[in-house]
Amino acid sequence: MAVQAAELIKSDQDHLIHPLHHPSDHLEPMVYVKGRGAMITDIQGREYIDGLAGLWNTNVGHGREELAKAAASQMTELAYFSAYAGSSNIPAVQLAEKLISISYPNMQGVFFTCGGAESNESAFKTARFYWKAKGKPDKVKVIARFNAYHGVTLQAMSATGMAPYWKMFEPRVPGFVHIPTCYPYRQEGGKPGETAGQTAARLLEEAILREGADTVAAFIAEPIHGGGGVIYPTDDYFPLVRKVCDKHQVLFIADEVITGFCRTGHWFALTHWNVLPDIMSFAKGVSSGYLPLGGIMVSKDVKEAMDSVKPEDKWMHAYTYSGHPTCCAVGLKNVEIMERERLAERSAALGTRLHKALHAAFDSHPNVGDIRSGKGLLAAVELVEDKATKKSYEADRKVGARIMQEMSKRGVITRARMEHICFSPALVITEEQLDRMVSVTQEAVKAVTGK
Repeated sequence: MAVQAAELIKSDQDHLIHPLHHPSDHLEPMVYVKGRGAMITDIQGREYIDGLAGLWNTNVGHGREELAKAAASQMTELAYFSAYAGSSNIPAVQLAEKLISISYPNMQGVFFTCGGAESNESAFKTARFYWKAKGKPDKVKVIARFNAYHGVTLQAMSATGMAPYWKMFEPRVPGFVHIPTCYPYRQEGGKPGETAGQTAARLLEEAILREGADTVAAFIAEPIHGGGGVIYPTDDYFPLVRKVCDKHQVLFIADEVITGFCRTGHWFALTHWNVLPDIMSFAKGVSSGYLPLGGIMVSKDVKEAMDSVKPEDKWMHAYTYSGHPTCCAVGLKNVEIMERERLAERSAALGTRLHKALHAAFDSHPNVGDIRSGKGLLAAVELVEDKATKKSYEADRKVGARIMQEMSKRGVITRARMEHICFSPALVITEEQLDRMVSVTQEAVKAVTGK
């Protein structure tokens, strides 16, 4: 097996270009061959707790035969046919209807994509379309936030608020404006007496006014940041955001690619704050990663605008694989599993357990500055060099990467953004596995920091 693995890795290094590709990051890659529940197995037969559910997406866990059978059954009937206007298929119609039934009460229509970046591309184009249909063609700009991750296709990358993704692909698409996010631990631009949410919402309004409300089409935000470090907002933030968007006629796009489909203990995360978006992008958990699937849902108002324009002004947006029958059949079965096993409730309960375990393990640690948890199985621990000043570690010390290595040695795989250790396990993780994930994190932090 070792020789076979070596040959495979050599071929991989020679021929396969990976996301975020650089050979220095791929000298000793893991090759995964099997997954069951919250566990994965590599080509050497070593088992690991999958602490990030693949890439924030295998919500119902690995190895679900029901999903494989749903795909096979659909493939034997109709594997693929175009869902362009004028044709349709049963799984796409059924999944769209199901998604509307479990989503926000103002949602009316669904457009399917293959993943999150395509979903956000679709959301941005739809926002522009909407304002043109409403007779306001100059409303084209999108306000996004630093620390946001919305994908890395060119337009989605331009919305993503992390500079390393921009560096070698500049110039970015014009019309994207970034503002500080709601980051209670490190809030930028605050005034005396303001909450972090009040500050961040005020900065949004100031940006709209600075750019000119007649030029701003939409504001996009993840309800809880994912790849940017699992940053939780204060409870007042999104209600204030909704008021600002309404006041200035700006569409609110909720990027629920990570937070959707029971991840935060609710079907979708903005329900934590009783806020409704105008457009919602989704992906990842809709199929639990078993097949590529994503999409946008749009409000009744946006759908009416799409339906009421003249034929020559129609929504000229499309993907070959939009409404792919097999992908939609798997998505439909995936949602059925989530409902049957009450995975939203399970995520909420296990999220409480994870919250308590992380605080018990790290509240008194001198290098843990912030613990972000409490809404389902989505959490992070932020390490700092100095707790009193919140000083971050120097990048060349690679503290986060070293902690990941130590966790891997101990049988847990997850991801870090700098010194933000992120957790997003499958919603079917057992209590024992969850506790083990936290204890391994504690051991790894001690191995790296000495404390």
